[in-house]
Amino acid sequence: MILRNGVIRTLDPSLPESRALAIAGDRIAGGVGVHETALASPETVDLGGRCVLPGFTDSHVHFPTWAVAAHEVKLDGCGSLDEVLARIREAELKGAWQRGYGWRSGDWPDGRDPTKEDLDAITERPAALIAKDYHSLWLNSAALALAGGDLDVEGGVVERYANGEPTGILREEAAWRFKDRYLRIPDDEYVDAMRTAVKLANARGVTCVNDKDGWLGAAGLWQRLEQQGHLTLRVWQSVPHDKLPELRSLSLRSGFGSSLMRVGYLKVFMDGTLGSQTAWMLDGSGVQITSGAELAEIVRAGAEAGWPVGVHAIGDRANREALDAFEQTREHWQRSGLRQRIEHAQCLAPDDVPRFAELGVAVSAQFSHAPSDRHLVERFWAHRTDCAYAFRSLLESGALVANGSDAPIEELDPWAGVVAGVLGTWLPHQTVTLEQALHATCVAPAWLSHDERTRGTLLPGRLADLVVLDRDPISIEPAELPEVQVVATMVGGRWVHNPPPWD
Repeated sequence: MILRNGVIRTLDPSLPESRALAIAGDRIAGGVGVHETALASPETVDLGGRCVLPGFTDSHVHFPTWAVAAHEVKLDGCGSLDEVLARIREAELKGAWQRGYGWRSGDWPDGRDPTKEDLDAITERPAALIAKDYHSLWLNSAALALAGGDLDVEGGVVERYANGEPTGILREEAAWRFKDRYLRIPDDEYVDAMRTAVKLANARGVTCVNDKDGWLGAAGLWQRLEQQGHLTLRVWQSVPHDKLPELRSLSLRSGFGSSLMRVGYLKVFMDGTLGSQTAWMLDGSGVQITSGAELAEIVRAGAEAGWPVGVHAIGDRANREALDAFEQTREHWQRSGLRQRIEHAQCLAPDDVPRFAELGVAVSAQFSHAPSDRHLVERFWAHRTDCAYAFRSLLESGALVANGSDAPIEELDPWAGVVAGVLGTWLPHQTVTLEQALHATCVAPAWLSHDERTRGTLLPGRLADLVVLDRDPISIEPAELPEVQVVATMVGGRWVHNPPPWD
């Protein structure tokens, strides 16, 4: 196959642009800028002036959770508690539970957290509504009754009235344990939802995801999709760090799996989030889930078994402790070539910004979080905006930055993330160039999974994972970037969304 009559952006500095691209089997063939004679009787695809880029990777997504959330009450964007309650009241009821996601009290005029009484007034069935950041759970009395007094757990927060009764808000480990015990979704429901969600992701140019839902056995869900022939993107899967003993007992190391689905790294939580006010900060506020010393032991054990670590760290204290742990253990993991990463890195002390590049620890960031979190930052981190969402500062320091969505917290839409990184003008000192945003979305993620020689750029021998856009984003004005549309997507030389010809 020859793609011609358009702009090919290889994202490789040695040959950044070409007019044609040859594909044979699942690989880019022969060379870039080839003539039609490079392949025997090739199919020719007329791009009609469109632009081809390497396929998009979402480097941080809770994919099964995002897939199922499409069937729950969506509370994202509600500007008040009354609006949230109205949306719940009007929702079509399915199953025994009233489930929903996306509320954020920090966006409401009074900023008051909701209570069980608010839900009791509109529904008698058990109700569980997860916050936008997925670190707080809002329950009504019927749901709380199922747990009885068994709510407290190490690393969790149960909000209570002065009389000791729970208000209906659980945070961190308390919220997650409740969901795991009482809101367990059948695997068949996950797989069905993921089948549809994969098609939507492909339609948005996604050819690979770094999935974070290892705690619910996502590797098995992906495997079922692959066996059914419905897996049309690549997966780099995390697993909870406490599963390391099982991995070691089976002598499994990072990277095992198939060409489409591989299990790659351990996931650790240092703290909570900005929205739930549980980010671990240098001023002593927030929630510590894992200490620096505990993380060092996890990293060391992971390195001995051949596993890198992805560390959730939001607050400046959480990030410092994580960086300290990687620094203390680097003789163990650097010699093994393990590629460590910190997820989010939303608030950093200025002295910690250059440490990512110095240590070789990647930043798995989310450009779309910055505009979405603006009001929360202005309310809770107003004096920290110099190093909040420090995308440009990190890139200028030499850090490798990979972009993701954290879906369902933000929508899984890589191009929206690119636009947010470039046009997120409320923090103008931390915006990135289009070229940097594309590198973070196409090229850098391949390094995280040791794929930099097989995908991420459009060079001979690389996998033919690519996206076709309706125009060349590099040749248009920045104000036009939100108008760019995905036309088609290819994974391994096969069209997985909207094959040509195109109108």
